Amino acid sequence: MKKLPLLASLLAVGTVACAQVAKKPVKAVPATAFAKGITPADLKKHLYIIASDEMEGRETGTPGQYKAARYIADQFKRVGLQPGANGQWEQPFSLFQDTLTRSVITAGGKTWEFGNGFYSSVRETVNQSMGQTPVVFAGYGITHEQYDSYKDLDLNDKIVLIADGEPLNAEGKPLITRAQGAPAPALKDKLRAAANKGARAVFLVSDRVPAMGRAGDRLRRTGLYFPTMTTMEFIPNAYFISPEVATAILGKPWADLTAGLKAGKPEAATGQVSELVFEKGQNEIKSSNVLGILPGTDKKNEYLFITAHYDHIGVINGKVHNGADDDGSGTVSVIAMAEAFMKAKKAGKGPRRSIVFMTVSGEEKGLLGSRYYTDNPIYPLSETVADLNIDMIGRIDADHAKDSNYVYIIGDDKLSSDLRPISEAANRQTKLALDYRYNDPNDPNRFYYRSDHYMFAQHKIPIIFYFNGVHPDYHGEGDEPHKISYGLLAKRAQLVFYTAWDIANRNERPKVDRNEK
Repeated sequence: MKKLPLLASLLAVGTVACAQVAKKPVKAVPATAFAKGITPADLKKHLYIIASDEMEGRETGTPGQYKAARYIADQFKRVGLQPGANGQWEQPFSLFQDTLTRSVITAGGKTWEFGNGFYSSVRETVNQSMGQTPVVFAGYGITHEQYDSYKDLDLNDKIVLIADGEPLNAEGKPLITRAQGAPAPALKDKLRAAANKGARAVFLVSDRVPAMGRAGDRLRRTGLYFPTMTTMEFIPNAYFISPEVATAILGKPWADLTAGLKAGKPEAATGQVSELVFEKGQNEIKSSNVLGILPGTDKKNEYLFITAHYDHIGVINGKVHNGADDDGSGTVSVIAMAEAFMKAKKAGKGPRRSIVFMTVSGEEKGLLGSRYYTDNPIYPLSETVADLNIDMIGRIDADHAKDSNYVYIIGDDKLSSDLRPISEAANRQTKLALDYRYNDPNDPNRFYYRSDHYMFAQHKIPIIFYFNGVHPDYHGEGDEPHKISYGLLAKRAQLVFYTAWDIANRNERPKVDRNEK
């Protein structure tokens, strides 16, 4: 792409070139007057609604999330945006959740309920019902040229019961020779081996089952997920059972069987279950992204996105988690910027590129709303020039307690060499300290991968992520509107506005000349 013309690069900060007429000078348009319209008072007014108890924590797929979506759409309509989702304000999508309805194991005259003596992955386990079924002990359940747990065993239409881990020699080192650094046999490998022998299910004995069983309801449902159309290979259901359950099934103390196994003298053992049941249902969860668009002028077929997630984590143990900072602060900033840009438009200073203001749901469930959008884009991804994503900009973290005039800038150096100069030029108006520490590829927090901008970055769309860092109320019930620093919130939102103004109006879109995802 062409370099930015010299004249444009010398324009005063807070101004940007209008559409150029051939051989005529570019006229500067001040952004400052419109940026000042992003005020602490307006942000506070919106946030006390978005982060109110009435929104019930805005958990994805709940009435509270739906209320928040309607409020955002109403604000987009009020300021004069056009519906951004094919003539609608919302881009709907469906998510799914599996929930356990019944699961039991009966053996040796005793019945165990799911979560008390055994559990399994509700997401990966399929419905299953068996009556009297033989069970065969197969040691570690490993098939290898040096070690075969299944030698001379018939597992066809039976349940195989295996121990966790792998065989070790007298020195406590793996008995199976493998390349240096190669992993030990994984559960999936053991399940495939059992499937190849015709097993109907696998019982894996683990000392950790009693502790994990106490997790209760959390184990009985999956997270939200998108349906997949891929055909899965057959892998038998895996049930993690306690040593007590294993003893009842085989009629021999599990401690004795493992002692022989560790000594290299595995003992044969068989048993049966009287009943094995696993039944689950699937719930469809409705959700949506909210989009409003401000069409551009001469470059209206190129799109700049300004995004934030409006969902939060809902009600936990009867306590509403209002998520004022996470990410009510980003949501109300998007609303305020939409209003500021529309005021510029009404004053005859509309952007050259189209600006899409999008608030997404499902972020707290795994970036699901932004993933859905980028998998099902309304505007061509090839013509999406950048995403400016805001996720928590209303608070102050411990590292900046003495100097709160800051914001973390993340991802501006990953895909385009243009974004940092644009951002730093915009910051001459707001004069924030731009903290880049989380751009470090070795950052253990991995914040770059943890918010919605990353779904755009995966498609080679340049991004900037604005963030204030974590604080004691992060994902806690104390993340309330009265703890927000509204003056600082306005200043940070203004930085995003100035940056968006430049990107939306410059002659050349930000070039994609780096490849760090």
